[in-house]
Amino acid sequence: MKIVVARDITSGWDDMRIYPALLAFIARYRETPDLFQSFAVVFEGPGRLTEEQFEDALWERAQSLSDKDSWLGQPYDESVATEPDNPHFSLSFGGEAFFVVGLHPGASRPARQFSSPVLVFNLHAQFERLRAEGRYEKLRSSILQRDEALAGSINPMLARHGETSEARQYSGRHVDSEWRCPFNPRKKPVEDGAAPQREAVHPFELPLL
Repeated sequence: MKIVVARDITSGWDDMRIYPALLAFIARYRETPDLFQSFAVVFEGPGRLTEEQFEDALWERAQSLSDKDSWLGQPYDESVATEPDNPHFSLSFGGEAFFVVGLHPGASRPARQFSSPVLVFNLHAQFERLRAEGRYEKLRSSILQRDEALAGSINPMLARHGETSEARQYSGRHVDSEWRCPFNPRKKPVEDGAAPQREAVHPFELPLL
């Protein structure tokens, strides 16, 4: 796990440090695509956020990082959808899709509780590899069993990719059918059916934090 420490999850103060570190993580993963690699941002605070406040901050940081990705012309991972209400939605940075897990002190689910606000970026490519190797369902079942043992119930927000939008799971807060993701997606460029370009990351031009 690559860990970056930042100041305040409710502020964009460190976004210009987080984003290049995330691209550097992607570049390293492409060079050595070992399983179970994650990128985590641990924020020093605030320590007391409601679940709604944490959710707002999570999507503010996701929006800021996504806007930078778009401005730099990074491609959007063609294997996922850009619209947050689409069952196949995922965030994309540097051409790679990510599932984000939020942790914080005020989380209602024990498995999402942590001493500081944290955003963990997990590569979708790793989930697809586990599926291809026939290991995904066994691992998922084990995680659900551990969650139930810890909390007394399985997180009702959990769903497989393609069943419902994963955006509903990021913050860990229980949301109803009326919930709408605050994320403003960018549009994928259409170039006469051209193959997706996934090599826009330039690691040697980025600070390795």
